[in-house]
Amino acid sequence: MFELKKVISALLMPLPALLIIGLLGLILVSFTTKRKTGCFIILFSLSGIFLAAFQPVSNKLLMPMEREYKAFLPTQSTVDYVMVLGNGHVVDDELPPTSQLSRAALMRLAEGIRILRMYPGAKLILSGYAGGSKVSHARMMANVALALGVSKSDIILLEDAKDTWEEARQSAAFVNQKEVVLVTSASHMKRALLEFNAAGIKPIPAPTNFLSVKDIEQPWQKYAPKSQYLEQTELYWHELLGTLWQKLLNKVGYSNH
Repeated sequence: MFELKKVISALLMPLPALLIIGLLGLILVSFTTKRKTGCFIILFSLSGIFLAAFQPVSNKLLMPMEREYKAFLPTQSTVDYVMVLGNGHVVDDELPPTSQLSRAALMRLAEGIRILRMYPGAKLILSGYAGGSKVSHARMMANVALALGVSKSDIILLEDAKDTWEEARQSAAFVNQKEVVLVTSASHMKRALLEFNAAGIKPIPAPTNFLSVKDIEQPWQKYAPKSQYLEQTELYWHELLGTLWQKLLNKVGYSNH
């Protein structure tokens, strides 16, 4: 189920979906008499890719999702755990540990360590499975955390968690009724909180990796299509699909995402 979900969601992302649509239009133009229809489909595909990579569109979609929760501020109550959700990594011994983590994973980890240092005695929970590599994502983040001065005794690894559903259920064994701060990308925070609440955990949100920004004054930055804006649109779409999947599984009472 997990692998099928990943394959389907990858094909439904804006760029691959629009490229497939464009390819169908090209087939119509090249091999059938329905050239006008094929040209219209190609135009639709190219226009869709342009809009997905257009800052006013990507910003309009992603910003409300990212800004739903405020950045973490110190609380007067104690914090027992800081949980950092996994994202992605590569294993390459020629690269420093920080370069082997994805940008989102590195930002999540940095925020987690920042919060951890506010609360002496708190533990850092790092999650993520190997994803086909020889080292789990949780362990890769732990290597970076150790290099940045976090004590090994303060790190807890969840090396088998494949997605947010599993991360929430596995962390419940450690967190129990104690206070936990949840660190993940701002766009992912709402869906993550739903999963953790369903697992019986009420974490304090600590969103990071904000990508949408309010003020871009230079027109060549704002109106020129860019891959970074396409990434923002895809993040929005990924979270939207994830939320719909989450609601569907909850509706049918499926017990394992």
